[in-house]
Amino acid sequence: MQAILGILFHFIGGFASGSFYIPYKKVKGWSWESYWIIGGMFSWLIVPPLAAYLTIPNFADIIRATDFSVLKWTYIMGVLWGIGGLTYGLGVRYLGVSLGSSIILGLCSVFGALIPSIYYDIVATEGKDTITHLVSNAWGQCVLLGLLVCVIGIIICGKAGAMKDKDLAKGTAVSQEFKIGLGLTVAIISGVLSACFSFGIEAGSPMGIVANDMWKAQHPGEGEFLYRNNVIYVVLLWGGLTTNLIWCMILNARNKTFGDYTNTKTPLAKNYLFSALAGTTWFLQFFFYGMGESRLGNGASSWILHMAFIILIANAWGLALNEWKGVSKKTKTTIIVGILVILASVLIVGYGNYLKPTAISH
Repeated sequence: MQAILGILFHFIGGFASGSFYIPYKKVKGWSWESYWIIGGMFSWLIVPPLAAYLTIPNFADIIRATDFSVLKWTYIMGVLWGIGGLTYGLGVRYLGVSLGSSIILGLCSVFGALIPSIYYDIVATEGKDTITHLVSNAWGQCVLLGLLVCVIGIIICGKAGAMKDKDLAKGTAVSQEFKIGLGLTVAIISGVLSACFSFGIEAGSPMGIVANDMWKAQHPGEGEFLYRNNVIYVVLLWGGLTTNLIWCMILNARNKTFGDYTNTKTPLAKNYLFSALAGTTWFLQFFFYGMGESRLGNGASSWILHMAFIILIANAWGLALNEWKGVSKKTKTTIIVGILVILASVLIVGYGNYLKPTAISH
């Protein structure tokens, strides 16, 4: 029952992540930087502490009592992840929800699995899976095989993007937003840096442990605290807010778009509403991710499962929004094959984690 609940929570989180950009498409007359930062205010500043307050009433006390180095590294990982989140929006803008999400999330899965393992090998860390463990154990080799398959899937998706670019250039359905070169560049940056979110959760884990211990003391025998990550998100997302706020203000100044926020020639109320809805929906992905992880009890498998659901939902939206309309059958087949390969890689990595013994000899 715990595993079923965990999978359900991850599906809801994946649905939120794969769907969050849809309300932005309803914003009219605003530049990208304007609606992105309004949505971001809800994603990173307003909703996280509200969610923490509703689930961990003393979350502020936990943050104040936390060692500065923990707060510092959680925040720094948030800043780096913020760059990934910023370029995620650009990647989806220039590649579309389907192609952009597949490439970015595929890369995020790869780096999110490899970078910590390499780091733990360089800086010996008790109880952590290193790259040596991955190479020398059957379960680890399965994980590495899945990551290789993921890279192949990303390459296929990139090929589909190039084919789409050529198809649209030949026909009349040319999209002014679709830019394969720029889109792939920001997608790669996003995929690499987005993995820093999982590092941030790890860096801020002492806060989650305190929240978990306090809850278990009040509710003995009821298992792990469902909302323990919510206190970590508050600090982690401050970093994301910093990055995105600075960049969007620069763009507002450069593009002279500060007037968007008060331009009565646009549907202001609807623009603010849809931006707020997008930002809130975005945060819900990690709200439910934390719930799913607390039930599955495996961070690596949880992250992979989360990615799989996002890829599925994002591509379902891509089809629903006719993002591949006007391209050849060969191009459509190529993107479908790429997506299936990425999903297969996620299953392979998940199986590798399933094979991993509960305790590994270090």
